Amino acid sequence: MLKKMFSRESKPDAPGKSLGPPSGKARRRVMLIGLDCAAPELVFDRWLDDLPNLKSICRGGLFGPLRSCDPPITVPAWSVMMSSKSPGRLGVYGFRNRADHSYDRHSIANSLAIKEDRLWDILSRNGKRSIVIGVPGTYPLRPLNGLMVGDFLTPDTTCEYTHPPELKQEIEQVVGEYILDVRDFRSGNKEKILADIYEMTRKRFQLARHLLGKEDWDYFMMVEMGVDRIHHALWDNMDPAHRFYEAGNEFENAIHDYYKEVDREIGELLAFADDATDVLVVSDHGAKRMDGGICVNEWLIANGYLALAEKPTSATPLAKVKVDWSRTKAWGDGGYYARVFLNVAGREPEGTIAPADYEKVRDELIAGLKAIPDENGRDIHTQVFRPEELYKEVRGVAPDLIVYFGSLYWRSVGTVGGGKIHTFENDTGPDGANHAENGIFLLRPAGGVMPVGRRIDGLRITDIA
Repeated sequence: MLKKMFSRESKPDAPGKSLGPPSGKARRRVMLIGLDCAAPELVFDRWLDDLPNLKSICRGGLFGPLRSCDPPITVPAWSVMMSSKSPGRLGVYGFRNRADHSYDRHSIANSLAIKEDRLWDILSRNGKRSIVIGVPGTYPLRPLNGLMVGDFLTPDTTCEYTHPPELKQEIEQVVGEYILDVRDFRSGNKEKILADIYEMTRKRFQLARHLLGKEDWDYFMMVEMGVDRIHHALWDNMDPAHRFYEAGNEFENAIHDYYKEVDREIGELLAFADDATDVLVVSDHGAKRMDGGICVNEWLIANGYLALAEKPTSATPLAKVKVDWSRTKAWGDGGYYARVFLNVAGREPEGTIAPADYEKVRDELIAGLKAIPDENGRDIHTQVFRPEELYKEVRGVAPDLIVYFGSLYWRSVGTVGGGKIHTFENDTGPDGANHAENGIFLLRPAGGVMPVGRRIDGLRITDIA
């Protein structure tokens, strides 16, 4: 989609179908505003009347849900969006990935893991100038024709988080200490989390306005992480269906009010987008309540797939526990979804599953994982995927199974030692939300003949670039 916007020539407006200028040889630009985790159910179905700038884009263009990748996780989703390549093609299946078939080597999926071109790489080679702010998967920074500010995986602001490096000093003169992320959004201190989210958002948009106002650009893209952080921190305060919701709590309207603030900030950015500029507002995935956690490794232990040399007496990360690999068939990773790995002879160092039995064991695991009920014995409709079912090409060390417990209403908990399959305490801190498969898509096209004010369905994250 975006490549076509840059490749097409401006044409005179069709009678009766104009969205306004440009015509003739107007310079066409693209502004993309990313809202990590923004949920279509909130934007389109519940709060659109309270979001005048997003509502204006909907009325003047196209809008609808945007199907994320599988898994619908920030990393790799933004790189999938900007490269039009699946996680399988990228070889990135989450924040942490197995570096090889050993048991203990992992790599963080930063920019060095992304081998495919992303949109700004292509634009740079074609003489187009980009401003890129906070897009996940960009640290460590790579040179481009334009400016780049690092993402939330940047360790801190003492690192080289800008391109060119001297941009860092300018940023600090404009906004003070720049905030890359709200690091403690699972601390439970909701007042502080909320204040930090607002401060981060204010500084991100302030920087965006500053650069848009002084720099030459063809493509502008920023990603605001505050939407994701407020969902995880405060969803249980908003959603009456959440098991921890309390009516009338002091944070009941916090997410709604923050969406209004983000909409106001978007309105100020739109002042920099003339009629020759295509404007998109997108999210990489959505959000839904979290009903609880399934302790995937506890289940694997209970069902004879995972053997420990010694079992801890309290919840402990599997990486810190001695595993008896000679008696282990499978183990799992925790997170918003589960990754289950098989211990295959000839592939893993102490593999126990004969290659001829690989599919048989996978089938057994799929059936067993799907059958895990909630704490009251009710079906939670878990989905289990083989990676080759999701991706035409599978690179890197992919999980043998990808598991959405409860269709992502339940997260995966990887710790062992708790002794229970179900938990309602997150192993990484308080968290009220999980990710959902659909994000948002809004497009206000530059002058042309595209039908406007229309909801569209069926768009996928790989359609954007």
